[in-house]
Amino acid sequence: MKDLKIGLLVFLFLTLVTGFAYPLTIDRLANEMFSDRARGSIVLRDGKPIGSLLLGQEFKRPEYFWGRPSAVAFQPLPSGGSNLSGSSEALRKQIDDRKKEGRTGDLLFASASGVDPEISPESAFAQIPRIAAARKLGAETLARLVEANVAERTLGFLGERRVNVLRLNLALDRLRE
Repeated sequence: MKDLKIGLLVFLFLTLVTGFAYPLTIDRLANEMFSDRARGSIVLRDGKPIGSLLLGQEFKRPEYFWGRPSAVAFQPLPSGGSNLSGSSEALRKQIDDRKKEGRTGDLLFASASGVDPEISPESAFAQIPRIAAARKLGAETLARLVEANVAERTLGFLGERRVNVLRLNLALDRLRE
């Protein structure tokens, strides 16, 4: 009986520590140290949420920069890749359809999460002719806009240079204002 009592006390103690104290402490630290990210990096326009800088969303209109395709229709809860093999006829058809839309580079393939908010600078630069024609803007203006929105490698050596598509499209909209 003594062992059972000790076991239950240890169970309750660990439940309180690992189930409540630790998660609440981490949540508080995250909210204080990274308040914007901890709340989802929601972007507001006129007080209404229009997207998150952490999750990709679909842009299809020719006057906007397009992000990577999504295997999960840009839904974050069932996020993941398509799991289609390299020899899959369905994957080949998807890639061919994307090529017909004028997509190149990383815009041909969905990311592993399916909700990647960023593209390579090269993919952004490749879209400039389409956007310049759709918006009647100079290619040089758009190239400067892309370059101004390139995020460098994290800590100088992690990851690759990248462009957040939502942030870039918001900057593009501000050009008209």
